[in-house]
Formats: sequence, C-alpha cells, structure tokens
Amino acid sequence: QVQLVESGGGLVQPGGSLRLSCAASGTIFSINVMGWYRQAPGKQRELLATITSGGTTNYAHSVKGRFTISRDITKNTVYLQMNSLQPEDTAVYYCNTRSPYSNTWGRWGQGTQVTVSS
Repeated sequence: QVQLVESGGGLVQPGGSLRLSCAASGTIFSINVMGWYRQAPGKQRELLATITSGGTTNYAHSVKGRFTISRDITKNTVYLQMNSLQPEDTAVYYCNTRSPYSNTWGRWGQGTQVTVSS
C-alpha cells in the first residue's frame, strides 16, 4: 500500500521561501511519476508540478519560475522548493504518485499547510 507523508509547511512572509518534502513508501518510487498539488479553501485541487523517473519536469503556469520539483530516488523523497511566495499560494499542499503508464493518481496523504501572510 502506498504511503505518502508530506512535511515542511508553515507560515512564511510574502516573498519568502519554503521547501516541502514528501516521503514515499510501498510504491515503485524509482519509476513512478511524482507530483505536487495544492488546494486552497473553496477551490479545487490544483496540479502544480510533476517529475518523471528520468527527471523531466512540468509546471503549472501559476508556479512556473518560482517553484522547483526534484526527487531523490535513494531517499524515496520528492521535494518542492517554493520561492517568492505570495498570499495566493496559501493552501494545503499534497504530493501524489502514479504509474508512468496510467493517468490515475494514487491515494492522498494528509497534506501540509502553507500559509503566506505578513
């Protein structure tokens, strides 16, 4: 059974940075696509970034140039470096994983809260 544990969220001032981590277990991490989502209050969950086993990345327009997704296969961990944070980035952030042969994402973890406020 896949388990994903997100961490690294918190309160940060506008313009600040945070790095989120997602530890994965029970999955074929080395070949799966990993992704970061977020969900703000009253809004739908939004896909922010993905990374393949080969390191190919894709970003949503809203975060491109500010956020960077990376993965450490040896640690079964995926990261999201977030820079130039703004209040509209406030949300619960989730990671998820899927097979490279499917468009279906797995079960959600508990997420980590990111609040951008002065």
